[in-house]
Amino acid sequence: MNYKKNDRVVLDIEDMGAEGEGVGKMDGFPLFVKDALIGDRIEARITKLKTRYGYARLEKVLVPSSFRVEPVCRFHRQCGGCQLQALSYEKQLEFKQNKIRNNLVRIGGFSEALVSGCMEPIVGMDERFHYRNKAQVPIGTDKEGNLVAGFYAGRTHNIIANTDCALGVAENREILEVILAYMRENHICAYDETTGNGLVRHVLIRKGFASGELMVCIVINGSRLPEGEKLVERLRRIPGMTSVSYSVNRKNTNVIMGDEIHMLWGSRTIQDRIGGILFSVSPLSFYQVNPVQTKKLYDLAVEYADLKGMETVWDLYCGIGTISLFMAQKAGQVYGVEVVPQAIEDARENARLNGVGNAAFFVGKAEDVLPEKYEREGIRADVIVVDPPRKGCDEKCLDTILKMRPERIVYVSCDSATLARDLKVLCDGGYELMRWRGVDMFGMTVHVESIVLLSKLKSNKLKHTNVELEIDELDLAAAESKATYEEIKDYVLN
Repeated sequence: MNYKKNDRVVLDIEDMGAEGEGVGKMDGFPLFVKDALIGDRIEARITKLKTRYGYARLEKVLVPSSFRVEPVCRFHRQCGGCQLQALSYEKQLEFKQNKIRNNLVRIGGFSEALVSGCMEPIVGMDERFHYRNKAQVPIGTDKEGNLVAGFYAGRTHNIIANTDCALGVAENREILEVILAYMRENHICAYDETTGNGLVRHVLIRKGFASGELMVCIVINGSRLPEGEKLVERLRRIPGMTSVSYSVNRKNTNVIMGDEIHMLWGSRTIQDRIGGILFSVSPLSFYQVNPVQTKKLYDLAVEYADLKGMETVWDLYCGIGTISLFMAQKAGQVYGVEVVPQAIEDARENARLNGVGNAAFFVGKAEDVLPEKYEREGIRADVIVVDPPRKGCDEKCLDTILKMRPERIVYVSCDSATLARDLKVLCDGGYELMRWRGVDMFGMTVHVESIVLLSKLKSNKLKHTNVELEIDELDLAAAESKATYEEIKDYVLN
């Protein structure tokens, strides 16, 4: 191959990578091109070459794809948030469905026929913008030293100044502009992560879609927020404002929120309602960011669980008890497990708010609590629901699930690669894939939620997969490792 860095090439984009990059080939050599779409003919400049693949920057769209649409946000190429905004929504759904299916086949080792036979149509969104009930916005300065609020450019910590993200609620803009004005007038500096100096790091904003209540929490690198009463006075004028607080985070870390929450004004929580269930949400609560699609997802979880009224259900990684309370309406008894103590406090309060007496919640890691309750106290399970973080379930947790032998397992996942890895373990242990479905919770992005139903085999035959199927080493390694996608890809392909 005679190509080198900075060469310009013309590519026909034939495929899309897992992170939404267009994939074109020059003499059979694949190039990944951010912002290029399947069906485009483009001019690109090579930025990096490796042994078996490379990267290029989109310079010009020569012939646009029939799937290309006009983006709503002018920052869509710079911002790291909306990788698919230039792609038609119907094609976004197809991309996400294929992403889940490919991971089930390549990583999970399930046959194409089985995966296709169990597949149900992906659940799309009616409102594709302004659907997020939560924003975590970094505060910084631009090159001229002016205060800015916005979002990080892709793969960087450079802030793109934008107070009106197309995915967030309308109130975000006014809230952020009030905070920036307050900081300028009171000479309050933004945090500089390179030096560790400065005070204001991030702004957390939450909105209860059903209640209209607003929460603001300022994350600071210090012990107090100077002239906080002046900020409160302005924020209180915004309709719906219910809670104003600050979180102390002095650590040199990418973790946004600190452990300490100090109230400046109002209630510690806001309330929201999903499917008739009332939820109390604190600054540290895990609460799905798209409440409209969450209702659809949790209704599916209850449908997959197929509860008759007497079952014992375990909800692992339960957060503030959202799925637990949905299940409690149809089950005999529900047990929820979550590692964050504040979340369990919220879950118990949510059960109390809704008059739910058949749900109990435990603080701890699922892989610790579940074995203890099963082996020492004999608490069994008819149905187990898991909704783990992106890294998937702990191996010990999967082992205990297999020992408990529930009739059904409902697995909700935000990462179909680790989902597929875990399903392989569960199906090798005596379960079979019955149903699966994608739910688009994150329109305009490459992320997609999945829900899967596994049923216990009625015989000792462990019918898992087509054993001759070749596993995709790249995806498998990425799913099982803490290394970056780049490091794994370079290692496997070289």
